[in-house]
Amino acid sequence: MEELFAQRLSELIKNSNYILADMEDAVGKKAATISRYASGEIKGVKRDTIVKLANFFGVSPAWLAGLSNEKYSNSKLDKFGNSVVSIPLLGSVRAGYDYLAEENWEGTKEIKEDLAKTGEFFALRIKGDSMFETLWENDIVAVKKQDYANDGDLAVVLINGDEATVKKIKILDNGIKLIPLNRRINPETQEPFYEDMFFSKEDIETKPVKIIGIVKQIIERNF
Repeated sequence: MEELFAQRLSELIKNSNYILADMEDAVGKKAATISRYASGEIKGVKRDTIVKLANFFGVSPAWLAGLSNEKYSNSKLDKFGNSVVSIPLLGSVRAGYDYLAEENWEGTKEIKEDLAKTGEFFALRIKGDSMFETLWENDIVAVKKQDYANDGDLAVVLINGDEATVKKIKILDNGIKLIPLNRRINPETQEPFYEDMFFSKEDIETKPVKIIGIVKQIIERNF
């Protein structure tokens, strides 16, 4: 399978109008590394990297990995005629296990193919109202899987290995702040319902505090 993966990746690169540098951001790998994948020099390429490569070229990840002879997944169109692909809707995200494993799926949701090509995605249902009014409870969002965030991003974060929370990220010199967008005051205590959470660089390493993805889009909202 590894030889077939390298062969198919090499053919995709040769037959495309892209150069390796065009692929770096979408795949999250340097051009030299991608070249080594295509030559077969690097073995045991991770599943999420294969998915990103497949999404970039618009082919089936299973085909690229050498697990299928079906080069293209069955394409779907939404009601506006846009090409869409399915991503897993997760029941929860916790540390210590493969949260993208099929047994954790509640089903699938669809996002536009152009968005899917930018990385590996999963869908997540928002719990609670800490991000009100930007995100409402039971909103379903598309999350791009990645382990970093930029200032102002809405990130999916694991704290102490517990279930993931979604908060706005503030990057500080001495750590990060997780900011709830719900600023309403509890009328009984006159305190905010939700407080900012600060984590030092040491906290990030020891608790730990781990970013696992960035919210890119609201897929579904039901009132």
